Amino acid sequence: MDPIKYRPRDTFDTQSFTNNAGQPVFNNTNSMSVGKRGPLLLEDYHLLEKLANFDRERIPERVVHARGATAKGFFEVTHDISNLTCADVFNGVGKKTPVALRFSTVVHSRHSPETLRDPRGFAVKFYTREGNWDLVGNNFPVFFIRDGIKFPDMVHAFKPNPRTENQEWWRVWDFFSHHPESCHMFTFLLDDVGIPKDYRHMIGSGVHTFRLINGQGKDHYVKFHWKPTCGEENLLDEEAE
Repeated sequence: MDPIKYRPRDTFDTQSFTNNAGQPVFNNTNSMSVGKRGPLLLEDYHLLEKLANFDRERIPERVVHARGATAKGFFEVTHDISNLTCADVFNGVGKKTPVALRFSTVVHSRHSPETLRDPRGFAVKFYTREGNWDLVGNNFPVFFIRDGIKFPDMVHAFKPNPRTENQEWWRVWDFFSHHPESCHMFTFLLDDVGIPKDYRHMIGSGVHTFRLINGQGKDHYVKFHWKPTCGEENLLDEEAE
């Protein structure tokens, strides 16, 4: 083979999406699951590879949740919920558990302002007597996508142009116009609640649904929500500028 004639160039690019091994990928937007609402399958090689590649994108200025702040404190049980769970952290009114929290913006780099219109994320680590437990959330009760395989593509659509460091909304809409399930989330992001005043006046909603089991072996599906005792406050565009 002539190394000059067949030098790698975009004219030799395949017309189909491929994985790391060069095999064609026929569905890049839907994970394999057990039925329409069943659990995802570990045999979905493309899903695991795609998320693994995304998790290893370590360019500092391109990593999500780069700009944030940390707080430490205690979680105190104020009501008896032993009917829902037998977990030690939630049993015993008055019991305190050390926690560490990291609040952050999502899209922009570590030197970006914290007054941009951007979802806020947070991670809570409970140092319980039964081990460490991590709980993650956002400041909105819904999310842009339903299938996790779309998450890397969603982040890449939101990320600023690597050359200009400007977020390009034409690219955002180019991606989300194909995913109508994102409409509900945009009604929050582009509304008056899209720019929290600060982390103390921000509501929180857990990302995941948990299955809790009580002492009798009965299970319950629960979502965690955070309500600030000092009230919710947000900024208008004029105030954020």
